[in-house]
Amino acid sequence: MTDSKYFTTTKKGEIFELKAELNSDKKDRKKEAVKKVIASMTVGKDVSALFPDVVNCMQTDNLELKKLVYLYLMNYAKSQPEMAIMAVNTFVRDCEDTNPLIRALAVRTMGCIRVEKIIDYLCEPLRKCLKDEDPYVRKTAAVCVAKLHDINSRLVEDQGFFDSLRDLLSDSNPMVVANAVAAISEILEGTPSAHQVLDLNSQTVNKLLTALNECTEWGQVFILDSIANYIPKDDREAQSICERVTPRLAHANAAVVLSAIKVVMKLMEMMEPASDYCTTLIKKLAPPLVTLLSAEPEIQYVALRNINLIVQKRSEILKHEMKVFFVKYNDPIYVKLEKLDIMIRLTNGANIAQVLAELKEYSTEVDVDFVRKAVRAIGRCAIKVEQAAERCVSTLLDLIQTKVNYVVQEAIVVIKDIFRKYPNKYESIISTLCENLDTLDEPEARASMIWIIGEYAERIDNADELLESFLEGFQDENCQVQLQLLTAIVKLFLKRPTDTQELVQQVLSLATQDSDNPDLRDRGYIYWRLLSTDPAAAKDVVLAEKPLISEETDLIEPTMLDELICHISSLASVYHKPPSTFVEGRTGAGLRRALPPRTASGETAEDDGEEVMDQQQMPVVQQPMVIPGADSLIGDLLDMDLGPSMVQQQPPPVAMPSAPQPQPASMGGMDLLGEGLDSLLGGGVGSAPGDTGAGLTGLGDIFGLTTAASYTAPQEVWLPAAKGKGLEVTGTFSRKSGQPCMELTFSNKALQPMGGFAIQFNKNSFGIQPANPLSVQTPLPPNQSASTALPLNTQGAVQKMDPLPNLQVAIKNNIDVFYLSCTIPIYVLFAEDGEMDKRVFLATWKDIPSQNELQNTISNVQHSADTTSQKLRNSNIFTIAKRNVEGQDMLYQSLKLTNGIWVLAELKIQPNNTDFQLSLKSRVLEVYPYVQQAYDSILHSA
Repeated sequence: MTDSKYFTTTKKGEIFELKAELNSDKKDRKKEAVKKVIASMTVGKDVSALFPDVVNCMQTDNLELKKLVYLYLMNYAKSQPEMAIMAVNTFVRDCEDTNPLIRALAVRTMGCIRVEKIIDYLCEPLRKCLKDEDPYVRKTAAVCVAKLHDINSRLVEDQGFFDSLRDLLSDSNPMVVANAVAAISEILEGTPSAHQVLDLNSQTVNKLLTALNECTEWGQVFILDSIANYIPKDDREAQSICERVTPRLAHANAAVVLSAIKVVMKLMEMMEPASDYCTTLIKKLAPPLVTLLSAEPEIQYVALRNINLIVQKRSEILKHEMKVFFVKYNDPIYVKLEKLDIMIRLTNGANIAQVLAELKEYSTEVDVDFVRKAVRAIGRCAIKVEQAAERCVSTLLDLIQTKVNYVVQEAIVVIKDIFRKYPNKYESIISTLCENLDTLDEPEARASMIWIIGEYAERIDNADELLESFLEGFQDENCQVQLQLLTAIVKLFLKRPTDTQELVQQVLSLATQDSDNPDLRDRGYIYWRLLSTDPAAAKDVVLAEKPLISEETDLIEPTMLDELICHISSLASVYHKPPSTFVEGRTGAGLRRALPPRTASGETAEDDGEEVMDQQQMPVVQQPMVIPGADSLIGDLLDMDLGPSMVQQQPPPVAMPSAPQPQPASMGGMDLLGEGLDSLLGGGVGSAPGDTGAGLTGLGDIFGLTTAASYTAPQEVWLPAAKGKGLEVTGTFSRKSGQPCMELTFSNKALQPMGGFAIQFNKNSFGIQPANPLSVQTPLPPNQSASTALPLNTQGAVQKMDPLPNLQVAIKNNIDVFYLSCTIPIYVLFAEDGEMDKRVFLATWKDIPSQNELQNTISNVQHSADTTSQKLRNSNIFTIAKRNVEGQDMLYQSLKLTNGIWVLAELKIQPNNTDFQLSLKSRVLEVYPYVQQAYDSILHSA
């Protein structure tokens, strides 16, 4: 016997065996074979070779077998599209089966097979299933429309499936309604343009509210989320919807509760805050939110993140529920930290004693992160509730006496903020803080201590020694500490110049000569220039009075908060970020949602925003200052030194006492405290700030000493010679010396001289009229031109024009009277006093309804954020603050028209992207297109 037997076998392999079983006449054996195929597919084996054999098994009445075959088809149809067409006839036949389960299964499977060639065959069966007599089939078909739309949106629109879906919203079965709503929501997220076809109206919303009571809990979530996107016509309709939604607040499912809260929060925006109904709603919202905090920790956390948003928007909802946010010993750390944050937001004079006792207890816990946040919370309480500040400071001192390192460091950080809030009140504790100087090893704590020493150097006898001890390891310090140390030593020098000259020269040398950090170098250069040219100006700048601050370090910017309120019960409300920042590939994710505008009874939402053109300055609300936080937009807006009081003229330069004399040096070994630095900044030590040297002139720009002309468009032909009987008029508008001006050129192309020129304006939107009589060379000989500048004012008669900046002009000469029409570029009407205070800017932005916000893109802009800001400022568009968010620059700007209309703007500039995103907010919507055009013209000008 040879060994060849080992190389021969009667087994043909697993695939061959399965193929044989699939073609068996016995139903049970065939079903077992399909199960084996599905099992192999599930564990990752390639069984695509069996595609024809599995498809043949579709011809069966056995529902279980049919489901298994359909499962196989969904998995392999994409890789075998040609073979998948073999199954089409069976699908179509199954869609007309007497068993509704088979009809639904067929249409569901066809929707899941994402093969272009099958889609055309799906339309007719889907249309029939959408009108099927069985609700189970209809609800399955509704979801199939959304799946089909994802594959081919144009086909869905052309085949009229949008209308079929809209009809299903009126279905008698609530589950069909819920699935139709879910499908519509999915389509709208992917294709915002479908809003025109699938938008909700009051009749549809009534039907949805009727179906709400009988739906499953997830059906209710879909319906509530859909209703949240509907804007009622007036506050009466809003109240009616709230009445029918509030019973959902008592639902057992947390998702339903949060979706109902979202609807109520949005609709409350349309109601009068002081109304009885609004007060009743606020009382109804508290119990469900409290109930959510008794669920599992994960649900608690989601609820707390949503509550954090709700409390920022309407703190009165939970103002009496402080105790439910007290931390339990067995709470996970993520729940503890979130509760602590909400506790501070709800703190007021009535409950401060209770809160302070809790926070002191928390400060003795073992969890370091939690203790740090608790200590910081005590400081925030001191800043928020003035009458409790002394008790808070006393508590912080007790904690410092514990000598626990991380407690001491956090306490010093918050005490710095308390000093800023209450200057000259608690400075007696500085000596206690200085005792702990050696234990500080965290950058923020060291920077805070250095700030305290520099700010109160005149009260600390050995301030120079303390700061010098920090200076010894200057190069090893964190950037935050280096910047603070530089400023503190300059403050000390300005307060005690005689005995700290050597110290200030040492720190300036370290900052400018030995550092690679551009921020540190720039600050060092500016301080040196100030000190060397004008110590008095340096004192005014460095020792300027600082604004008071409030406790909110992490308030969400008002527009962002409104958007997040619209996303309650979604991931956006947990991340506290809009969906566009973390959802990719969905068109709808980039759309910004906004709260509805408030309307009075009987006034429709569509009417909101219509205001007269001659409105006066917008009412603004004063807001408290805010502590600048690392991620806080409001902090950045209010703490940046971009105030309106720019230095225009400085006193004669005074040399710094005992300043080193300039010495010539090469760039390789430049003496940065001598001529090298001054030549870099644009002048010698004794040169005036406005002088320009051979080097850069950056310092003059920093102090606003250079001026640039505002943008003026090139002249256009307003009156051609053919219509002016030989007189051609070209012109443009500009703004000079705070006054609009019409620049005109008259060209005589006739055969006779012209004279007797006069001009008159018709009534217009902005009351523009000539400030002086027209002055033109007279007579104007043939083939000659004369140019003139006609000053204008805005004290004339006002009449709203269409388009808004249209100006009708009559020009008279010795030949005839000629009529022409031109467009006033709106930027010549931007007033010089349009720079809004930062606090007022924030309050105004928040006060203007989100509905009034308009966004557009300015393409192909070849400017950086700084040059953009300067170009716009030259045309009286003022940058209130600049902030960098996730790598992109955000410019917050204001402008004011001569008739008192304010416009606020947010300009978003992404790196390496020439397309700028512009968002505008104003109470007068009519000016938007012209302001956008102004931005476009200015930013594209040379």
